[in-house]
Amino acid sequence: MKEIEVTSKLGKELTSDEIQTAAVKALGVSPKMKQQIRYRIMRRSIDARNDILYRYRIEVYKPDEVMAEYVLDEYKDVSGSEPVIVIGAGPAGMFASLRLLMNGFRPVVLERGKDVHQRKFDMAKLSRDGVVNPDSNYCFGEGGAGTFSDGKLYTRSSKRGDIREVLHQLVRFGADPSILIDAHPHIGSDRLPLVVENIRKCIVEHGGEYHFDSRVTDITKKGDGTFDVTVADGQIYSSRKVILATGHSARDIYEMFDRKGWEIQSKGFALGVRVEHPQSLINKIQYHGKYQPFMPTAEYSFVTQIEGRGVFSFCMCPGGILVPAATAEGELVLNGMSNSQRNSKWANSGVVVQIEPEDFPEYAQHGPLALLQFQKDVERKMFEYTGSLKAPAQRMMDFCRRIPSTGLPQTSYHPGAANAPLHELLPEHVSLRLKYAFPEIGNKKMRGYYTNDALLLGVESRTSSPVRIPRDPETLEHIQVPGLYPCGEGAGYAGGIVSSALDGINCAARI
Repeated sequence: MKEIEVTSKLGKELTSDEIQTAAVKALGVSPKMKQQIRYRIMRRSIDARNDILYRYRIEVYKPDEVMAEYVLDEYKDVSGSEPVIVIGAGPAGMFASLRLLMNGFRPVVLERGKDVHQRKFDMAKLSRDGVVNPDSNYCFGEGGAGTFSDGKLYTRSSKRGDIREVLHQLVRFGADPSILIDAHPHIGSDRLPLVVENIRKCIVEHGGEYHFDSRVTDITKKGDGTFDVTVADGQIYSSRKVILATGHSARDIYEMFDRKGWEIQSKGFALGVRVEHPQSLINKIQYHGKYQPFMPTAEYSFVTQIEGRGVFSFCMCPGGILVPAATAEGELVLNGMSNSQRNSKWANSGVVVQIEPEDFPEYAQHGPLALLQFQKDVERKMFEYTGSLKAPAQRMMDFCRRIPSTGLPQTSYHPGAANAPLHELLPEHVSLRLKYAFPEIGNKKMRGYYTNDALLLGVESRTSSPVRIPRDPETLEHIQVPGLYPCGEGAGYAGGIVSSALDGINCAARI
């Protein structure tokens, strides 16, 4: 086997003949053997440095070499098997449940929100009427937050596990096979609901259980080592093992741990704004003025250091829209999403500043919930400024110059934007670093990015959990509560769909 690189122009499909011709030369075999050469495309990325190209990384095999195929394990009928309670039906919970099926355990999934279709009605009420259902919204419900945030699958690191299991499972349940090779794969918020529903149907058909509208209110470990998990309607579920995969916004779970004296730790996270540009401008910048309608909608990412703290783009949504991501009344949080076609006229991204517990010593009195309380206070301050889900907003250059904006550009954010001194509303720790970051990005990395046509809206604050639930590095069980497996973003061990799914798989594998 040898790995080769082949390029093709965007809009032109790479043919088998082109791949095999390149392989003949790389493998040093006779041209007569060309048709017998087998290959596997490993990765496809866009190279926009000069000519706009697709760049392929391909494994090629001589006729006598074995090309092993990746094969998923089969799911078992677990109808009469030992139950494992899985709290949360986001990526960590879903993929933990699938691995439990493979290993012969019966997943009992408890989800505080509604199924993936019913939660759409609550999200519509949130955007249209400002009505927040604390258990069914953009963060809570079947599929988790990622279902309605573009379905980005950018993690390619193998240190957490074999990402092929995650990607091949998603394809098995309806995702486009292109996610197996694209450098920046995404599924799209219009397609993910069907994938999520198919995963649930598979789990139930093989003997697992799903219980919606089942917000966990208590977890008790009894003397015989089993757990009783109580949900809001009083129903109690019991098992010897519990996977806790509640996501980064389940604040009530952290507070429950704190009341019980089960150890949790304050953890750094990032906070900032959502930045919205015309997508046509981002296309022009990223394709160096060579963008054509057949080309993929341009995206971007960046990271820089400002006064000892990282400032970086987060959850970039090309051709996307902004949505309200509040999980309780009286708070204002924004997120972004894109459909599979990425065809809106806006590009949005979080641009956030890293925050550590020592940055805000005035919150130390809250112990391990220090940064959680800080996060809450910033979200409430944003809401109180407008008195609604309208987002405080300011043009980018005005923000950096510390002056009010005269009028605001059109925005994709349905509740609307309110002209506001965002530079004053944000914590100074964040505001000052953003002030220096935006011109730097515009002058050094993306010429044209720093513009008053860009709108900043507050606040982007749900980048990751501000709390970590500590676990044993070998068993993955909570350090004080054997049998309880803190998992995914909510426990502080993942940051996105793929890494959360891998963490779920790892926890199920330990069981």
